[in-house]
Amino acid sequence: MITRLPLRTLLAGACLLLSVANLHAQGRSASPTLDKIRAAGTVYLGYREGSAPFAYLDPEQKAIGFSLDLCRHVTDAIQARLGLPALSVVQVPTTPGSRQIMLEAETIDLDCGPVTNTEQRQRSVAYSVTIFVAGVKALVRQDSSVRSIKDLKDKVVVTTAGTTAEAYIKSAAARQGLLINYRFGRDHAESLRLLLRGDAEVLVLDDALLAGLLSNLPPGERDRLVVLVDSYGFEPYGLAFRRQDPEFKKLVDDTLIGLMQSGEFARLYGKWFTSPIPPGGASLDMPMSAALKQLILTPNDKGL
Repeated sequence: MITRLPLRTLLAGACLLLSVANLHAQGRSASPTLDKIRAAGTVYLGYREGSAPFAYLDPEQKAIGFSLDLCRHVTDAIQARLGLPALSVVQVPTTPGSRQIMLEAETIDLDCGPVTNTEQRQRSVAYSVTIFVAGVKALVRQDSSVRSIKDLKDKVVVTTAGTTAEAYIKSAAARQGLLINYRFGRDHAESLRLLLRGDAEVLVLDDALLAGLLSNLPPGERDRLVVLVDSYGFEPYGLAFRRQDPEFKKLVDDTLIGLMQSGEFARLYGKWFTSPIPPGGASLDMPMSAALKQLILTPNDKGL
């Protein structure tokens, strides 16, 4: 059974749960996460509400997406490992700012949103093998004068709070000696609204997330926007979970590598990136990159 919990009911207790979790950690076996799931008969999956095609809500408010499909294979593996006749799956909405503390506080067991694997973040959470390689790009209005990094001088650039896009665009601007004004959306939808309203000249975000945002727009509005060619960097995505749990990491990685070797991973990729997806039935038209094809052959969990 899959259940979704509202975000507001979870955040208030997260800090308290974190301190309690630390008190119990030493009494657990080789996999604290599996012990927790076994005791509760429930696994908690974090997801994003507006990060198509990785994790988002469809018109019926059901959480769907590429990352969630991968996580469901992981939950099947958890159920088989624990020998549970039934495993409840509870889906919990997260934000870029809340997902780390929700993992550490054991509010969620696995983060199934688009999460960039960085060495800095690895100090707090663990990552699976890479499931996607994103390019950081800029979205502008068709009538904008911005067509390259050099055109960003004195312009207003919006990124979504808590994402790594901010660091990329600031680094690119510093190399060019450009002064840029920054704004931050609370989520990707708000960042896009700032661009459409003219409150920002440029939206910088991962290419797949930009494609997902565009696919949800009416054709007339979509035609007003263009993704620029230049990439400001590349980011490996992975599923995220708690550190210091090698047994759980092995289960997650073995599941994903098995999907890669069987061809199921490629099938799921085609379902979400090169086929029509909800809500409008548009295709992102994003064939698998050479980098991701290589990572399917030689999986790793290296961060930036």
